[in-house]
Amino acid sequence: MRIFAPMKILYGVPGEGLGHATRSKVVIGHLLAQGHDVRVVSSSRAYTMLAAAFGKQRVLEIRGFHLAYDGLAVSKLRTAVLTLRTAPEDLRVNFARYRDLLGDFAPDVVISDFESFSYLFAKLHRLSVVSIDNMQIISRAKLNVAVPRDERGNYQLAKNIVRAKLPRSRHYFITTFFSLPLAKDDTTLVPPIIRPEIVAAAPTKGSHVLVYQSATTQQNLVPLLQQLPDQEFRVYGFNKQESHGNVQLCAFSEAGFIADLASARAVVTNGGFSLISEAVFLHKPICAIPIPAQFEQWLNAAEVQQMGFGRHFDAITADNLRAFLYGLPNHEAALAGYQQEGNEVLFAYLDEQLREIREELPVESVPQSDAWGGE
Repeated sequence: MRIFAPMKILYGVPGEGLGHATRSKVVIGHLLAQGHDVRVVSSSRAYTMLAAAFGKQRVLEIRGFHLAYDGLAVSKLRTAVLTLRTAPEDLRVNFARYRDLLGDFAPDVVISDFESFSYLFAKLHRLSVVSIDNMQIISRAKLNVAVPRDERGNYQLAKNIVRAKLPRSRHYFITTFFSLPLAKDDTTLVPPIIRPEIVAAAPTKGSHVLVYQSATTQQNLVPLLQQLPDQEFRVYGFNKQESHGNVQLCAFSEAGFIADLASARAVVTNGGFSLISEAVFLHKPICAIPIPAQFEQWLNAAEVQQMGFGRHFDAITADNLRAFLYGLPNHEAALAGYQQEGNEVLFAYLDEQLREIREELPVESVPQSDAWGGE
């Protein structure tokens, strides 16, 4: 039952990757169920996913930020050049789209999942910003793992980027499967956002190991996995349906992936937050191999090992996989102590934050001036 008036909410979701869109979809669904009027801005594949879920009247496509890769690693120089070259035109196009979006829709608050243009809109219109993402932990918490020398540059770069994203927001909700002491105020750690299909899945312990590789340039993966002939591997990420002895390449299927994840005996993945969080939720041991030069992935992998949930390696090798699989009983014991009640913790905190913002708004909505120069 609602206990405060519905609000108009602008929700920003980055287009790079689908992790942001997947978790934002869950939160947007909750907000709509609460009676709020939500408009979403996003780009690329995230826009496609969200528009299919909520309709193009509610989801607006904008131009987004993209990472440039050099092999398997993020290229800092190429990303910077790409961003500087496209930013002015992206800003102009997005501003025009925001003008279209506004119409008679005057948001009361902005929620951003590490998305910049909705944040800029909020600042220009003097609206409160609520941040919901996992990246802010790099800047707003104290790490409990030692950062090796060759990762310190990536750590500093990541911290600078995160600090520059959504500064001086009203509140930061940081989704995380590991707890760290906070270094800044107006910050709350909450469990990871888990999609309903994962919450509903009944985990079992099958005989296969689920392997997810988003960087499909690792062409030696199949022969590498074949070096462990007594293990069954189901590999996602190459979008092929092929059998290679003990290695099964699986074409993309959300239902198939969830079924294989729920029944896996273990998971091999990069350091991406979404899949690691889902594996932890389902109590699946994790072998994490972060993509080079992505500190957030390095941190997730390091915390997996720190908590005993699995192993952190720099590369997939037959010996590394054997070492990980040998330790599965210990990882299973550590994961048995992890508990999470779906998404209820975040929803309760978010509802309370929105309630406070709603109480601070004028009783009657006052039309806002057009910050883009129109009437």
